[in-house]
Formats: sequence, C-alpha cells, structure tokens
Amino acid sequence: MPIPIRCTCGAVRGTVELEHAYTRGVCYCNDCQAYQRFLGRADVPDACGGTDIVPMSPAGVRMTQGLDRVACVALSPNGIRRWYADCCKTPLGNTRRDPNIAYVGMVTACFDAAPATIDAAVGPRGRIVLNAASATGKVSATPLAFFLGGVSIVRHILAAKLGERPPSPFFDAAGTPLRAPRVLDADERAALGANPV
Repeated sequence: MPIPIRCTCGAVRGTVELEHAYTRGVCYCNDCQAYQRFLGRADVPDACGGTDIVPMSPAGVRMTQGLDRVACVALSPNGIRRWYADCCKTPLGNTRRDPNIAYVGMVTACFDAAPATIDAAVGPRGRIVLNAASATGKVSATPLAFFLGGVSIVRHILAAKLGERPPSPFFDAAGTPLRAPRVLDADERAALGANPV
C-alpha cells in the first residue's frame, strides 16, 4: 500500500511504496546534521541529531505534485545529492551522484503517515544506528543490525545493476538530475559544521 509523502506546507506531494525499502536507519553523521541546519529544520533531527531514513529503490517513489518546487544541494562537489522542497525546506531524500545506483534514502520527515504505519512497514525507528560517534547525545550502536542493513542495501543495489536502471523522480531517463545541485563552498560547509572536504 502506498504511503503518502508531502512537504510541510503541502506544495510537494507524492507516495512511497515501502515494499521497495531496503532497511531503516537513523544517521547521526556531521553532514546529515549540517544539512538540517542548512534547511533550518531543527524539528527534523531527534534529540541527539539523528535523521530517520528509509533506504529504498527510487522506483518506489512517485512525485505527483509540486515537482517544480523540488531543489537539490550537495555539501561538497563529490557529495551525495540531498533533495528538498524549496517552499518550506522539507527534506525529501538523498541520492548518489550516479543515477545508475538504485538508491534513495527517503527522510521520514516527509512521510504523511502515522509512526505505527511506518514502523509496521519498515521496522522501528533506530533499528539501525549510523555514525553513532557523531551523535550530540548518547545513542547505542547496533553493529549486527548495521551489518545486516548494509548487506541488504548492497544486495538490492547489485541486483538492480543487472537490470535496467529503475525510474527515479530525481533523474530523467538520460540520468540527468531533475535540478542541478547547489554545491556548498568550504566556508558554507564550515559554518554549518559539515565535515571538511
């Protein structure tokens, strides 16, 4: 069953099919925290700076409204592409630079569903903890779950490599990004507390 997604103001809408999900994790890395500061969305990370993400195939994401409001930023020239709604700065998802990699980390802040619905589809929040050392408070690492989650992601990406590139709302059929990313310079990165390049 598709789960609706929407930005905070409702201008950007769509759905995710969570049967395309690879796993679920909370990332505490400095760059994810810097990204939320870039957006000015202190309401998205948890109390320790973690962002709840569902890694999945981009084939499971549909944008049905407001595609013209979707923007992209990269914290460095070689950094991942971070997609958001520029109308209200709601984070949507993170993709690799290479459109042939079947991966998008959807940020659950844009999921328009009850937490119990998301938990039932992809497991509870915090099942996998990523980059615990960068958390702003005490969080428990999940080494086995982290390993198994990583295996699941790699397995799905490799399986997708054997077939045609899955469609993505963030890249066109030729692999060109929907929006050219704004790439932050070193001073902007430093001001946000991102990792140095």
